[in-house]
Amino acid sequence: MLSPKRVKFRKRQIGHLQGKDESGNKVSFGEYGLMAITSGRLTARQIEAARISINRRIKRGGKIWIRIFPHIPVTKKPAETRMGKGKGNPEFWVAEIRPGRVLFEMAGIEEEAARKALEMASFKLPIKTLFVKRTLV
Repeated sequence: MLSPKRVKFRKRQIGHLQGKDESGNKVSFGEYGLMAITSGRLTARQIEAARISINRRIKRGGKIWIRIFPHIPVTKKPAETRMGKGKGNPEFWVAEIRPGRVLFEMAGIEEEAARKALEMASFKLPIKTLFVKRTLV
């Protein structure tokens, strides 16, 4: 699963997700992409599940780019622990997603096959997504 090799700080505050994504909102590497239309947090497990479903659907045809990376630690206190005594330990990693962010890209495959593969990947994610094509500008 995806996780950073090392981070400057082990624990991080939650913050909030507002607005649309200014960067990473265009299909840059491939021909087709899966774009988020709602905000949320994707865990490393969810990203990996989506990646596996894409690979199984296209049967190693074409190329896939993962445009997101889970670099934010999420901490949890142990079960049945009283309040206080500091913040819990890091349990898993998430990627914060804003609307407009391209999550996955594909190339070297027909449009209908790419649409089906990215649709199967979207079923694994907790946010609403949209199939997008590269625009020639």
